[in-house]
This record gives sequence, C-alpha cells and structure tokens, in this order.
Amino acid sequence: MFRRVRPLLLSTAFVSLVASSAFAQQAPACGGDLSAFLAGVKSEAVAKGIPADVVDRALAGAKIDEKVLSRDRAQGVFKQSFTEFSSRTVSKARLDIGAKKMKEYAAVFDRAEKEFGVPAAVITAFWAMETDFGAVQGDFNTRNALVTLSHDCRRPEMFRPQLIAAIEMVQHGDLDPATTTGAWAGEIGQVQMLPEDIIAQGVDGDGDGHVKLKESSPDAIMTAAKFIASLGYKAGEPWIQEVSVPENLPWEKTGLQPGMTAGDWFKLGVKPRDGNTSFPQLAASVVIPQGRKGVAFMTYPNFNIYLEWNQSFIYTTSAAYFATRLNGAPPYNGGNPEPGLSNDGMKALQTKLQGMGHDVGKIDGILGSGTRAALQKEQQRLGLPADGWATEGVLNAL
Repeated sequence: MFRRVRPLLLSTAFVSLVASSAFAQQAPACGGDLSAFLAGVKSEAVAKGIPADVVDRALAGAKIDEKVLSRDRAQGVFKQSFTEFSSRTVSKARLDIGAKKMKEYAAVFDRAEKEFGVPAAVITAFWAMETDFGAVQGDFNTRNALVTLSHDCRRPEMFRPQLIAAIEMVQHGDLDPATTTGAWAGEIGQVQMLPEDIIAQGVDGDGDGHVKLKESSPDAIMTAAKFIASLGYKAGEPWIQEVSVPENLPWEKTGLQPGMTAGDWFKLGVKPRDGNTSFPQLAASVVIPQGRKGVAFMTYPNFNIYLEWNQSFIYTTSAAYFATRLNGAPPYNGGNPEPGLSNDGMKALQTKLQGMGHDVGKIDGILGSGTRAALQKEQQRLGLPADGWATEGVLNAL
C-alpha cells in the first residue's frame, strides 16, 4: 500500500533540527563517519535531558540499514482508482473483524470517545488500514531505521527529531533498541505512529505504566484517539457522507476547495444518501473520485484529519468511507464512471497541463490534487463538465 512517509504528513513531525554553532562544530548534522554522527546525536540527546547511559544503551550497535535507504529511494506512487483501492481495502473480512474488535474493546472505545471525542469507527478504520489490526506492523529495526534516515542527508531535518524521541522512548521503557521493529520510516505499532507523536500523544490504555503500541491494543486505541483529537477532530460532527448529485451541478465547485457549506450544496440538489441534513452550517466539499458519473461524497471539516494522517486522496477517502461502513452505512453506489487514463496517458495529460502553465507538480502519472485542479480549469475553459476526472476524451480535447 502506498503511504506517504509519515514525517511529511503529521503536523508534529515538521520539527526542524536546530543546532548551535558549537554543536555543528562537534559533529556533522548528517552524513560522514557514523561514529562521529552518533556522537553528535548523543550530545543533542543529553542536552535535552536524557541520561548519557540511556543514550549509550539506545545507540549501542546502531548501524545503517541499506534496505531502509532502498525503500526511501524507491517509494511507489499511488495509481489505483478509488473503486479499485476501496474494494480491496474495505473488504467484508476487514469489516467483520473491525466489528468484532469494536465489541471486544467496547469499554476502551467508550473511554476514548468520552475523553477525546473520537468515535470507535474512526479509530478502527485507521487500525485496519494501517496494520490489519496489528497483524502487519513492519519488520525493520526502528532504531536502525531512524539512524539510517537521520544520517542520510536527503531529509535529516525530518528524521533526526524522531531518533531523539526514540531514545526518549528507551528512557521510558517503551522501546527496546535491539528488538523493537516497525515500518521502514520509523513508524511503530498497531496504528503506525512516529516516536515524537507517541511521546506527545501516548496514552497508557491498559494501566501498566507504559505506552506500547505494538503489543497493547488499548494503548493503541487510546493513543490514536488522542492523536486524532490533536489534529482537530470535532466531536459529534460527521466526516464524510455519500451523496447523490444532479447532472447540472456546477462541477467546477467540486473538489477539496473552500467556500461552500453543506446547506449550499443541498440547495444545488445534492442529497445525502442516508437522508441526514443535520449539519447545513458546516463547511463542506463534494468530492467525486472518478468523475461526475461515479460515486460522490460530501466531506466535512473532520475529513481534514484524514488528510493530516496521509496525503493520498484515494487512501484518505477510502479510510473515511471505511469508518462510515463500520458506523452502519451501506456500500457506496459506484455508478458508471468513464474509464480513466492509463499511466502513460496521465503523464501525457500532466505534461500538456504543465506546458499550458499549470503547476501539476511531478509528472508521475498520478491524478493528484494539483492535476485535478488544473484539469478542472481547462475543462471549464473548453466548456466541458469540470469534474477533474482524467479521460481519453478530455486528453483529446486538450
């Protein structure tokens, strides 16, 4: 599954490395001799109040993991359509297991909602999407992964703070530097969180005095709830809702853009499939992952927490939809969307849009937010329905 490297996702992980000139003279911020680099890490960790013996224990035996660098250099790009991805990830088996987990840990979920305002379905969907309820947590040594990515000079400002936080977790007894494993980019546990976020948002859900997101489902549930709340989740408000849309909808207004409320959309003929129109005052967007002939959703401010968790529009929409299914919603009506472009066709479209002066980012064959926005502008200019869905017809028209 394509997942954006979490340091690029989470607001708390945008912490830059701030080093004094004295520290900079002691050791390089990245690269060079590994022993000298680790000596610099030790100095920084000790300066932050972590005992020297704890730092020595945390870094003893640390080494560069070439497999981590290989993963970092070869990150895949997300090229499945929404129906392809959501059909695979929001499966009956996962829904059944999710329902069982919600029942098994009902008391923990009740506590999470009371304390942080986040419902069980939202937490459980992330739990499923990230690790299949803890079954697939990654087998990279976490300490070595973070040492590797901090030492590498491509993005040390993102990963070095995570390494320092991992050392702090060793101090707390919540991470074993020799045996703790997780994802290649340093995420740990059943809901795949980075050390800084675990330090900031970790909750001891089972009362054992530790926050161990790998082994303890109650810890993972409570920590996920606190973290989601920290991203701005509003208790009692919806996050996403399947809707039907009229053929004459002003398609140029669709997509994740501001300026409309749910009530505005209702006046234009958008109808929630569940009939719930209780939040007309909330800001809302209508998103159509595969164009005006496919499934349509209305997103609310709470959907923003999904975008904070992961940058992929297809992933986030699938995760949000998953949560509605766990909350009792029926399967979506997929409609009859027009076939999308092939990988080469998407690259040709992006190249064309870029040549017309639009910023579509990297030419990667992905129908991302920049490409969708540019495509809508050109569709509108050409008098076509500006739904942002890339088809052969649109490419030919351009």
